[in-house]
Amino acid sequence: MLIHPWDAPRDDTEWQHWLTTHDFGQLAVNGLPGDPPYVQPLHFVYDPDDGEHGTALTHLARPNPMWPALEAAPHVVLSIVDDYVYVPGPWQAPPDTPPEHGVPTSFYAAVQLHCTAHIVDDPTEKATVLNRQLTHFQPQGGSAPVTTDDTPYDRMLPGLRGLRLEVTAVRAKFKYATHRPEEVQNRIVTNLATRGGPHDEAARQHQLSRRGIWPPAS
Repeated sequence: MLIHPWDAPRDDTEWQHWLTTHDFGQLAVNGLPGDPPYVQPLHFVYDPDDGEHGTALTHLARPNPMWPALEAAPHVVLSIVDDYVYVPGPWQAPPDTPPEHGVPTSFYAAVQLHCTAHIVDDPTEKATVLNRQLTHFQPQGGSAPVTTDDTPYDRMLPGLRGLRLEVTAVRAKFKYATHRPEEVQNRIVTNLATRGGPHDEAARQHQLSRRGIWPPAS
């Protein structure tokens, strides 16, 4: 992933805060010799305080075909992309330039966590992983806690394996044209608000935030 200086996070807090509300990604695992790589969509819980770069916790079904590859090569990448929009060319036209000379582009936020995967098979430790996920994704409760000796999870735990993804490096990018002239940025902000597409408001907030003007003063 190419990261220009103007697209780099301002500090670790920016991408860590973004991960608190973006907790679904794709786990990329090298395949065994002769096999293609695996890419597994999954929910995860990121803990920034566990280790130098944090830790992500998740689980997968035991029949998942990627386990032998993970055991052979535990160095993996967890990739998260969201808040993406298509930016039409005229929106990006430089000042005093015909609108049709503007170049279209994509805006997006992306975080790539390079990890060492640790497989969790101990029943008690698996229950801990699952309870951490339940607490994160279902804070309102409503489900029985995961235990090793009570229904319904006692019978399900053998069919799952936990994953503790120890983050060893992070690559993050927030591509929102903050290197463009202010006139162009203001035009894009206005057009995102007017268009009102699925991710337009999130992209608009990123652009304003990275200029230091979001949230607006009360």
